Formats: sequence, structure tokens, C-alpha cells
Amino acid sequence: MPISTAPYKRKYEHTHARGSEAVVECVFCGRRLPRYKSFTIKRKFSINDPTLKKQIDPKYLHTFERKHYVCPSCARFRGIAQPGKSVRKKHLEI
Repeated sequence: MPISTAPYKRKYEHTHARGSEAVVECVFCGRRLPRYKSFTIKRKFSINDPTLKKQIDPKYLHTFERKHYVCPSCARFRGIAQPGKSVRKKHLEI
């Protein structure tokens, strides 16, 4: 049996049968893909203007974090996922 595992880790585990997985949309290109194939990035919202920060009371200034899904091709292009050699290719070189 050949060794063929992906050179990167995805944190999502399957919860439904095939065909009924949740479908998400890529933030960058708009492609719709199953959630288990996507990579997640978290983006935070913050106010960068120093004068506006001084005007707003810190207890009313809520910064929130949003989870975005990225398709594999956009993740490779933008450097989010940097796949190295697969385990199978590593074993062939030894």
C-alpha cells in the first residue's frame, strides 16, 4: 500500500456523509468548495486611526475576529498553505 499523505494539515474533520458536507465560498476567488477542502484564515478588525481611537472609550471599542475560508489554489498563491514534498516523495529520495 503506497504512502500518500498530504504535506499539510487541515483542522477540519468530516461530520457528514459524502455529498452532504457543508459548502463554503472562497474569500478571494468566490469558488464554492466543500468545507473539508478549504483552508481557514482569521482576520481581525481594528481601528487604525489614532485620533479616532482616542475619541472612543476602550470599553466600547470591540474588535472582532472573522473566520474566512480559502480554496487550495488561492491558499498556495497567497502563501497561506505552502505544501512541501509529500511523504511518498520523501521516501523515494532516501
